[in-house]
Amino acid sequence: MTKSWININSLRIAHPVTNLEQSAIMYCNGLDLEIIGSFEDHLGFDGVILGKNGLPYHFEMTYCKNHPIIPSPTKEDLIVLYISDLTEWQYRCKLLLESGFTSVESFNPYWTKHGETFQDHDGYRIVLQNARWI
Repeated sequence: MTKSWININSLRIAHPVTNLEQSAIMYCNGLDLEIIGSFEDHLGFDGVILGKNGLPYHFEMTYCKNHPIIPSPTKEDLIVLYISDLTEWQYRCKLLLESGFTSVESFNPYWTKHGETFQDHDGYRIVLQNARWI
């Protein structure tokens, strides 16, 4: 039997945050996203879903009032976004900083060669890589 790759048409990256409003504002402003969904007290969780019409990925951020989870990402838990155009990449780096992300040294020096690593208030990291993927 030959195995084939599953045709996935969308990707959701979900993680808990300490402040839904602050996280939503940072990611919307920094990555030019919109709130495309939200929920309150859904089995004890509040959340927002960020994305943009036509993008094959989106972010979900949750907060549980009854049992808050303290985010615990490591330095190697990364979301990597590839931006091949230098001017666009520079603009996006500036936008992340203006939105409250901080520039941090990448744990893996590979990401520093053609990119920059940013961290949000919960320690989640985004790498903007100035390269084309595939």
